[in-house]
Amino acid sequence: MYLVVMPLALFGLYTWSALSFSYSSGERAGYVIKLSKKGWLCKTWEGELAIISIPGSVPEKFYFSVPEDSVAQQINQTLSKRVAIKYEQHKGLPTSCFGETEYFVTSVKVVE
Repeated sequence: MYLVVMPLALFGLYTWSALSFSYSSGERAGYVIKLSKKGWLCKTWEGELAIISIPGSVPEKFYFSVPEDSVAQQINQTLSKRVAIKYEQHKGLPTSCFGETEYFVTSVKVVE
């Protein structure tokens, strides 16, 4: 019994700690060019932010995941507007059921 329970408990503890503690956090500004709910079994919100440093230059893309539906709805309302997104980076997640990227958006605001 301990051979089954102990590995499951350790796996659960590791997953909880990877989700609870962020490796880094920050803010990026740009235009959300894509946000969609993806996945066969685990549906997650995945998006792309186009970061344009100099007008006319090729934009850098920042890929992110959104864990909360309410934040995803806020992002959907800001499409085609310049926004600043706050994110947390969670390294070492054991599965993509939490998001395809390690960057989790926590809030968004429109930048004028």
